[in-house]
Amino acid sequence: MRLLSEKLGVPAALFSLKCLVAAMLALFVAFSIGLERPYWAFLTSYIVAQPMAGAVISKALFRIVGTFVGAMFAVAIVPPLVNAPELLSLAMASWLGLSVFVSLLDRTPRSYMFVLAGYTACLIVFPDVDTPQTVFTVASLRVQEILIGILSGALVHGIILPGSITGVLLGRVEAILRDAERWSRDAIAIDPVQGLDAERRRLAQDVTELHQMSVHLPFDISRLAPRVRTVRALQDQLSLLLQLGAAVEDRLAQLKAANRGVVPRRVERLIADVRLWLDTPVVDNGVRAEKAQALIDRCVALEPVVRTGMGWRDMMRLSLYARLATLIAVHRDCRDLCDQMAIHSRAAVTPRVAELLEGRRNRELHRDYAGAARGAFAAFTTVAVGCALWIGSGWKDGSTAVMLAGVFLALFSASDNPLAPLKGFMIGTIAASALGAVYGYAIMPRLDGFAMLAMAYAPMLLILGAMMASPRWMGIALPTLLGLGSPVLLSDHYVSAFGAYINGAVAQIVGIWFAIIMAGLLQSAGVERAIRRTVRAGWTDIANRATLMSPPDVRGWINRMLDRIALLAPRLAATRRDSGKPLYDALRDLRTGVAIGELRQLRLDLPLDEGAPLADVLGGVSAHYRRLDPDAPQAADPALLQHIDAAIDDLAANPGAAIRREAVLGLVSLRRNLFPEAQGYRRAAA
Repeated sequence: MRLLSEKLGVPAALFSLKCLVAAMLALFVAFSIGLERPYWAFLTSYIVAQPMAGAVISKALFRIVGTFVGAMFAVAIVPPLVNAPELLSLAMASWLGLSVFVSLLDRTPRSYMFVLAGYTACLIVFPDVDTPQTVFTVASLRVQEILIGILSGALVHGIILPGSITGVLLGRVEAILRDAERWSRDAIAIDPVQGLDAERRRLAQDVTELHQMSVHLPFDISRLAPRVRTVRALQDQLSLLLQLGAAVEDRLAQLKAANRGVVPRRVERLIADVRLWLDTPVVDNGVRAEKAQALIDRCVALEPVVRTGMGWRDMMRLSLYARLATLIAVHRDCRDLCDQMAIHSRAAVTPRVAELLEGRRNRELHRDYAGAARGAFAAFTTVAVGCALWIGSGWKDGSTAVMLAGVFLALFSASDNPLAPLKGFMIGTIAASALGAVYGYAIMPRLDGFAMLAMAYAPMLLILGAMMASPRWMGIALPTLLGLGSPVLLSDHYVSAFGAYINGAVAQIVGIWFAIIMAGLLQSAGVERAIRRTVRAGWTDIANRATLMSPPDVRGWINRMLDRIALLAPRLAATRRDSGKPLYDALRDLRTGVAIGELRQLRLDLPLDEGAPLADVLGGVSAHYRRLDPDAPQAADPALLQHIDAAIDDLAANPGAAIRREAVLGLVSLRRNLFPEAQGYRRAAA
């Protein structure tokens, strides 16, 4: 334990110790009640292990549901197809493919439940396909064994020095807010600050991380856990910061360029005060609200009145002050929501928080249907081809190879490049085979009783458990643990058949090797294709949203687009390409979608004839994004610029002051996003 503490830290050593206790408890119970395959209880306790108790309990629940569903499918499908191995193979392949498809669309920790339902059926059917009359007994025993492992893991990790996800979440929220305030402060600086692109990527990934962590909150053992809807509301507000900060940054640069490189004195003072406010967050929410409102009032007072013949410089000032005021309000709301999470009360800390918590719904995520279909097809083909080779060869242990190949393809289907983790599993499996041989035929014959078995396993399990706590080593530690959980080693009696052990080890290695071959054939170049699909999905979303005649869902659009940005960042890094431009373009598309939402709402509010200029603009935007090709993106048609300027000209003369203001704000944002190099708007040109 001392070595583990020095190398991986005390938390990793404690996690490993809890894993050992849970595994031994599961194994002892399984042995005590005479289960046929106690090693499943042992392995399951490690599979559900997580440092945070809430994550263990949620994963345990997902695994219970997935196990039951997979077992029910196995019981239902085997009897009618027992005499048609080809159809049974296709049914198993189809079930695994469907499970993978649904899990890839879900993209939350809950997706584990779906993929588990798929490969649980494989674990039940393939090893006992020669005795179909026992499928119900096998399924019920498998469920019992897995439930024992799940409950043992949940019990131990929830009682022995449980790690609460609430403390981790609150700490991450505070760090994310500090990062967001620093990024906004740098984004609105008079002089450009280096490194903003990296901070933008981090903020998008932070929002996605909050979403993943919040899934486990309902299962957390702490009574002080914040409500999920509060975390969702905070995610929504954080999502607004990226496009607001970038908009203020752009308007400042434009205003500075139009004024010969000098920012007007009033703007400079306002920006300095806002940056100071962001740099020194106030603890008391009442004082915070007063200071924020004072800054917002200054922004409103400086806004020029929208009128016919309004110049481009005044439009830039209007957009700057309006976006800056909204940015201040959003930062105030983020801090208020953080206070709401910290007080552990259902009563809203401010009336504004009550508004933000009203009607919260789940966060919208990007869904890659083509990628999900591709992963599902790979899983289906792997099982179907594997079954054909197994049946044709007549190899008795071929069922194990097919089962493991399907399981591994399902487990790593969410990876853009599954070859890397599969190769790690291959290394771990080879190491486990050698280690298992040492245990099985050098150590185990000298053991007598459960206590000696536990003591013999403890040193290796402590090391592997600590390695599981590190993402770097988990890919090797887990397959090694699977090897130590071999049915030859963990049985109700000692099995001395070395040949059976070798056959099983060879089947495991062949199964992983076959999975690597199929992944290389069916999922190669996955990262490049995923990047193109993600970029195209954003463009298609904009094109579709531009012409809809329903109230815009700006919140849903921002969430989906930020999720795409968070997906793009690691994929671009994996290709070793410069990620700055693609991510900047994605952020520009995010702002374009927000501007489209503003213009769509305005179009719905106006009579049909007054909204006609906006219809031309939105139709042009839709056509532009439908034409875009990720491999060769083109600039927008100059005719669209003329439509935008004509719409500004028409709507700036509208009798309604609010209509004039909203129209100019939305159209200016759209113009700056699509035509950043164009000359400023001139009424005569329109």
